[in-house]
Amino acid sequence: MIERYTRAEMGRIWGEEAKYQAWLRVELAVCEAYARRGRIPPDGLVRIRQKARVDIERILVIQERVKHEMIALLTSLEEQLGPDSRFIHIGLTTNDVWDTATALQLRDAADLLIAGQERLRKALGELALRHKDTLTVGRTHGVHAEPTTFGLKAAVWYAEAGRNLERLRRARATIAVGKLSGAVGNFAHVEPELELEVCRELGLDAAPASTQVIQRDRHAEFCAMLAVAAASLEKIALEVRGLQRTEVLEAQEPFGEGQKGSSAMPHKRNPELSERICGLARLIRSNALAALENVALWHERDISHSSVERVILPDGTIALDYLLHLTTFIVEGLEVDPARMAENLELSYGLVYSQRVLLKLTDAGLPRQVAYELVQRNAMRAWKERRSFLEVLTADPRVTEHLGADELKGCFDPAFYLRNVDAIFKRVGLIP
Repeated sequence: MIERYTRAEMGRIWGEEAKYQAWLRVELAVCEAYARRGRIPPDGLVRIRQKARVDIERILVIQERVKHEMIALLTSLEEQLGPDSRFIHIGLTTNDVWDTATALQLRDAADLLIAGQERLRKALGELALRHKDTLTVGRTHGVHAEPTTFGLKAAVWYAEAGRNLERLRRARATIAVGKLSGAVGNFAHVEPELELEVCRELGLDAAPASTQVIQRDRHAEFCAMLAVAAASLEKIALEVRGLQRTEVLEAQEPFGEGQKGSSAMPHKRNPELSERICGLARLIRSNALAALENVALWHERDISHSSVERVILPDGTIALDYLLHLTTFIVEGLEVDPARMAENLELSYGLVYSQRVLLKLTDAGLPRQVAYELVQRNAMRAWKERRSFLEVLTADPRVTEHLGADELKGCFDPAFYLRNVDAIFKRVGLIP
């Protein structure tokens, strides 16, 4: 991932030196397990612990010659350890170390993503509570539908953020799995008990069964969960973009002092942060597809997945980490305009109350379809003539013979739509 979208803490997990540090951590954990079994003498283990280091410059020089990253690390360790290097990598194949170390990196990355998701959910909850009773127009198909509250929009996001939090926790558990079962996964040269012991020491589960690689359905599930979480962030960002349109202007993302929106038009204040979220969410979704393609490998393994994962695993976690931070920034600094929402609520001349009129007419005894056609005809007239819907209804004797003036006027009270908001907030856990 380019530096522009890489936050430092997540970026450090995926640096080249961090990768080799994770590999060495696995190798040392295996050495310690062998030492406990007497296969490595105690003084040999002490020397290994003291001398074994990741010399990234030397590793890269060796790699240029041998064209193999694991052999480059092992050769560097051999130079450091001398005769004790024979105790390194006993019975292992490259993917024993690579996949187990990658699980450590993915687990650490997942921890950062979970923390980011928790911060976002908290910010969404605060936004929802702040605007629990802020009336706004609900839109379906982009068209005015019925009144709702802005807090309810945010409460929906809050509930979804909770589901994504659980998904990320499940994804962490799915991916936090190591394997030390050898070249084709048959434990020919390593005992299953040693694998369990080392994985436990590293804070990982051991794969119940593996080939030469940990099975890639795990990585596909992990990337799919990243994609779902990113899609939810895009959903929030898309709403902000829609609400920031000049014709709507009910909410705007933060805009700092001295910030510029256009090189040509000084008046522009664009929702560019939200657009960035929508764009990068596409990238994370495409990574999920690539991860699914990695599930099917030839026989006990091929290497077609490796080049893909070098890109999608760092990029997917780095991008989602960035988007979680950016979305939280927008939510915390979102400029909501209740006055504009009230103004827009009246733009359709009261047509947003048509269902209340319909139901009042059916309560008065009219067949539903007769009532529907009566309300629709008056609604279309009000829209065409740009007149108050209430005024048009009041002038229609077919309506007034069933509904009195006060009863009809009562259908146009927006406070009616607040009556069950608290119940919804209780359901999602925002109020007791």
